[in-house]
Amino acid sequence: MRAESLKAEYLALRGNYSGYAVLEEQNFDTELVSNIGLIFNLKHGKAAGTDGLSAAHLQFCHPVLSVILAKLFQLMLLCSYVPSGFRYSYIVPIPKPKECYSKVLTCYDFRGIAISPVVSKVFEHCIINKFEHFFVTSDNQFGFKKGRVCSFIIRTARLVIDNIIKSGNTANICAIDISKAFDRVNHHGLLIKLMNRLVYIQNGHRPKRPQSKTATNTATD
Repeated sequence: MRAESLKAEYLALRGNYSGYAVLEEQNFDTELVSNIGLIFNLKHGKAAGTDGLSAAHLQFCHPVLSVILAKLFQLMLLCSYVPSGFRYSYIVPIPKPKECYSKVLTCYDFRGIAISPVVSKVFEHCIINKFEHFFVTSDNQFGFKKGRVCSFIIRTARLVIDNIIKSGNTANICAIDISKAFDRVNHHGLLIKLMNRLVYIQNGHRPKRPQSKTATNTATD
């Protein structure tokens, strides 16, 4: 299967992988976390995460919070460790507006919105700010990109079709709707693409924490 081959390829590459080193200007500092990072740029009125914290808690907290979060994020980067609480979110089902009044609803008529911990959002924004050059996408991608909307691609498609027709040729259009495409992204394939761009990944394994003799539940990525 393709998934198994991608996993094998990733494991083969990961053993001896060495990406770019993290430079000093890529370190997380207080200014990044507070001003650029975005604590004060978080949107108001959003629901609290699983930890019960919302953007207002961070924005009206003592200014020393930015110093603490900057040190925390820097340690997470150096130790290649993300707290397990950052991975947990809950899903709020939102009905699709064009269909919710015209038929009996099923689970496919809802769009799930994930509510994540607000501190993890600040961390994600800091990562994007410092390492955005690794996340460059094609100029032909219009969806899910800042500053791009669907009307851009519609206009582009119309211009291309008009040029084809004006030249006396026939334009054939094919539209592909991939169901739940983002839910089916292979993580090993995604990591391989990042490694091809020499993204920073710390080699080695972090030491295992001592486990109690009693059985414990473990969470997987």
